[in-house]
Amino acid sequence: MKELEKTYSPKNIEEKILDLWEANHSFKFVEKKDNPPFTILMPPPNVTGSLHIGHALTFTLQDILVRYKRMQGFEVLWQPGMDHAGITTQMVVERLVESEGKSRKELGRDAFLNRVWQWKEESGGMILKQQRALGYSADWSLERFTMDPRACDVVVDVFVKLYNDGLIYKDNRLVNWDPKMQTAVSDLEVNAVETKGNLWHIAYPFVEGDGSIVVATTRPETLFGDVAVAVHPEDERYQKLIGKHVKLPLTDRTIPIIPDAYCNPEKGTGAVKITPAHDFNDFEVGKRHDLPLINVFDSFACLNEEVPQSYQGLERFDARKKVVADLEASGLLVHIEPTIQSLPHAERSHAIIEPRLTEQWYVDAKTLAEPALAAVKEKRTQFVPENWANTYYNWLENIQ
Repeated sequence: MKELEKTYSPKNIEEKILDLWEANHSFKFVEKKDNPPFTILMPPPNVTGSLHIGHALTFTLQDILVRYKRMQGFEVLWQPGMDHAGITTQMVVERLVESEGKSRKELGRDAFLNRVWQWKEESGGMILKQQRALGYSADWSLERFTMDPRACDVVVDVFVKLYNDGLIYKDNRLVNWDPKMQTAVSDLEVNAVETKGNLWHIAYPFVEGDGSIVVATTRPETLFGDVAVAVHPEDERYQKLIGKHVKLPLTDRTIPIIPDAYCNPEKGTGAVKITPAHDFNDFEVGKRHDLPLINVFDSFACLNEEVPQSYQGLERFDARKKVVADLEASGLLVHIEPTIQSLPHAERSHAIIEPRLTEQWYVDAKTLAEPALAAVKEKRTQFVPENWANTYYNWLENIQ
């Protein structure tokens, strides 16, 4: 009898076992209609690199469960696959291209997409090799990718069905715009970062008579998109001014003073510049008062043709410097107040997010949530452990 080695040697043992499993198709999925089904979709790792310890833990727990269910006689399908990861993969490949002294634009769309697919094969191949080496009992012949032709066809079919059912529609709304990645990103992909900044107190002169109303803003460069100045309807300082008009600084436009409870009399001057196309709160105020939308930035966060010519083409922070200097020169900059502000940053590119008005496709998630909620409440779908149902309810009952 061969004596056991003093130290465990994975290479000498595990490779033989893996080869034995694969040679015997030990985990090949075979449909057995007489057996009760048990299915787990393997959370698809992103093809942005290699697996980490978190992946290993998740897959190990699932592996224990599917092996146990097989021993109980269930028809087990543990569906493996990988996710394209969208923007994240794009960023990884962009950095790779930049390390070679080129940019995505210089490379061109087709060549860049070829590099992305090349990256997918390399990274995906590494991930699959890691998964197999860890001994997971999946049928790897069933491995799928989220951009496989079959998956893409299903996405198109579902999109068309939802559109025909009136559950997908186009709308002009504000989105979190990443000017570096040139795309909208979700709230979950935005991080708030506390930053030292300023509140610029700016005088908006009355159209009739002398004097002005002073507003405080952290974003003077957006004043070209202002369509109103709002005050709280119960703020005694400004009640007599409601309905009057003021001159919009650095332009030849005039805008009204309107009442809205959104304004906080204790914050800043209590008077708020309303820029519906560049602020989420202002957008809601604009809807309540049927105010126009003036988009003053292009997709790269540079001032566009909606602003006076001398500002057109300026990047937003360069524009801020010029606007502040011109306000000071015209005697309309009243005061600069240091402040701490929370700036939204894109999680992946780290660029400062720009609220931007764009036409996007939207899904009526609230309607779609109704049957999903009913499935759990009627016990057709069950959570293990049960307490996760509360998280599910909280999410779907508040979805938009």
